[in-house]
Amino acid sequence: MKTIIAGLVALVIIIVGLSTYLAPNDLAGCNDTPGSVKPCEPVDAIVAVSGGDTSARTREAIKLYQHGWAPKLIFSGAAQDKTGPSNAEAMRREARSLGVPDSDIITEELGATTKQNADNTQSILERNNVSAVILVTSAYHQRRAGLEFTKRAAGTVTVYNHPVMTDNQWSTFWWLTPTGWYLALSEFVKIMLFYIGGTR
Repeated sequence: MKTIIAGLVALVIIIVGLSTYLAPNDLAGCNDTPGSVKPCEPVDAIVAVSGGDTSARTREAIKLYQHGWAPKLIFSGAAQDKTGPSNAEAMRREARSLGVPDSDIITEELGATTKQNADNTQSILERNNVSAVILVTSAYHQRRAGLEFTKRAAGTVTVYNHPVMTDNQWSTFWWLTPTGWYLALSEFVKIMLFYIGGTR
C-alpha cells in the first residue's frame, strides 16, 4: 500500500512539475489589457509560431493584438504542405478575416523548426527595431520556444512568454492521453538537448 501511495505521489509531482515547467507564462499576473508596469506593459510585436494547433496559436496572438498589447503581429512558419501556402500565410489570412489590417502583419515563411523560427524571426525584429515581444505558442512548446527565441535575441530583445493553455492537442488534463504524454516527454527531452546544444 505504501508503495502504491508513493507511486501516486511521484506521478502527481511529475505531472504538476511538467505542466508548470513546460508552460511559462510571463503575463499570468496581468489583466486582459496591458498596464504600465513590466511585464504587463505593451510591447512592439506579438510573435506566433506555427505547429500543433496553428489556428489556436493564431487566435491567441490576434486576441492580444486586439486588446492592445502590440501594434504588430509576426507569424512564423513554413508550409506543412509544400503544394500550398506557408503556415505563416495561412495565419495572416486568418488574422485578416478577423479584421487585422495587412499593414500590421509580418510573415516569416521559411522556418520549419523552432530553431529556424527563432533564427528567421530575429532578423525581422532587428530590421524593425523591435525591443520587446510576446511569444505565443502551445503550452507544451512554450518553454523550448522561449529558450530558442531568447538565445537568438542575445539581450537585444526581451521575450515574454504567453502560452495557449488549451488547444486540440493539449489541456490541463494532458496526462490522461497518450498524445499528452508524448508531447510532454518529447518536449522535455528537446529542452535537455537545447542545453547541450543539440535541439532543432
